[in-house]
Amino acid sequence: MISAIKRSSQLFNCSSIRSLLSKECQQKKELYHIKLISHISFRFYSNENDESNKEYFNTALTLHSFDEKESKSKDTYLEVLRKYEGQPGRHTERVQFMYAALKYMDEFGVDKDLECYKKLLDCFPKGKMLPRNRIQAAFMHYPKEQKCAICILDKMEDNGVVPDAEMEKMLLNTFGKESIAIQKYWRMMYWLPKFKNVSPWPMPRPLPNDLLELAKLAIWKISSVDVQAEITVFKTETIEDSIDKTWIVSAITPKQRQLLENHHPRTKAIYVEGPFPVYIRDKSVDYFVLLTKIPKSDIYKPPIVDTDDVTNFKPSFWDVKKTSIINYPSVHEQLHETIFSVCATGTSSKDSVLSWIRCLQKDNPVLSELHIVFTLKQTTKEDVQYLEADPQSQNNRGQQKEIDER
Repeated sequence: MISAIKRSSQLFNCSSIRSLLSKECQQKKELYHIKLISHISFRFYSNENDESNKEYFNTALTLHSFDEKESKSKDTYLEVLRKYEGQPGRHTERVQFMYAALKYMDEFGVDKDLECYKKLLDCFPKGKMLPRNRIQAAFMHYPKEQKCAICILDKMEDNGVVPDAEMEKMLLNTFGKESIAIQKYWRMMYWLPKFKNVSPWPMPRPLPNDLLELAKLAIWKISSVDVQAEITVFKTETIEDSIDKTWIVSAITPKQRQLLENHHPRTKAIYVEGPFPVYIRDKSVDYFVLLTKIPKSDIYKPPIVDTDDVTNFKPSFWDVKKTSIINYPSVHEQLHETIFSVCATGTSSKDSVLSWIRCLQKDNPVLSELHIVFTLKQTTKEDVQYLEADPQSQNNRGQQKEIDER
């Protein structure tokens, strides 16, 4: 009995197992590293630079069943999964099919649908991949299938899809309670419900595809600092000499109108800056700001007092309290600038912003007396290709690039 125990201890020696497993991994050319959990317990973790997953994503495998579908919708996606499950025989390329189906989710528009994720996980056989003992559970039983399930859960996490209790039962019946996939699910169920409604600006699910509705949501999100903000939609067709025929979503408050009316001196310029991006979940909307900059001489700077100098020590009960009424600055009056209005246009061009100023002049005639400076920047940088005509043009490339960036 004692000799058998010694043999088993020699068999499960840490150094011997590590050397044997490293040799097997080198022979199979699989990039795994082993983490020591206890004296006789190991666990496999896939390396971050493991290219075994990349061969599924970067492969030329495009299933004919996905490509032949003319209508890319949820029903056709679920139909392909049902056809695969209904095929007779052993599904030897199950993991490759699931990676390909995971890649096509964005194309079919089901990347945020919980039902499709559950149907994809349901392709795994139930009961076959359950570990039978602690050794199988410690060494990540069926590693390729578990890594595939983790990739599916990662995609759910990236798209903000919160799993439900039914998915937990599916993972338990497929991989067991000691698998890495179910541990990933438990971490997601702890964090994702906390972050789902943490934003103070609740947005509809799903987001509208109309750009005008997205612009309304973006301007509402920006102007929500003042409850009196008025959001107005203008049409550039009503403006004379307007080139871009588009829409403009503008927001202004009564306090901003008052600040604009009290802008002195009149010769002091106001600026239109932008575009700046604001995100509505995963979609970006560009907006512009109408503001004036405060000179550095007008910025309040607190006096510098040496607290270690005892000559400046003044007891509070000797001082006569002086009270005065001061106007507390509004939320639109920042330290370095005062914001008058914000807007988002359909084209984000200079002509559309100029039409926005003309629309504001109807309710704010003081704009016709002020100097307005447009300091706009390009929304996207396009790659410019230069033709090599002569050596002089090659020398002027750097100058031309600087001009394009301006």
